[in-house]
Amino acid sequence: MIVTDHQDGLVTVTVYGEFSLADYKEFEELVNFKVKFEGEVNLLFDLRQMADFTLDMAWEEIKFARAHSHDFGRIAVLTDSQWVTWSAWLSQIFVDAEMRVFADEQEAHGWLEA
Repeated sequence: MIVTDHQDGLVTVTVYGEFSLADYKEFEELVNFKVKFEGEVNLLFDLRQMADFTLDMAWEEIKFARAHSHDFGRIAVLTDSQWVTWSAWLSQIFVDAEMRVFADEQEAHGWLEA
């Protein structure tokens, strides 16, 4: 399950439990809308409560990142997991955005607003 929020130039996604393809499609729809009407956006993924993700979601993320490689300014990932940190760095191959991993939410917001 995901919870999304959006403000000018920022999309926030918080994942609870399993991150599924349906969840990712919801995220895609929101980002497509924001990019169409605002241009480049920043992303904040809060993955601290994520338990797992589905393989089809991971594949969709790769396809989406490649299709939108120039649509993101900064991407902040909140996590305590080494595995998620590693996969976030791997995802950076597909986008031009600056990406950083954080353990502290305030630090992530500060970096996104700088």
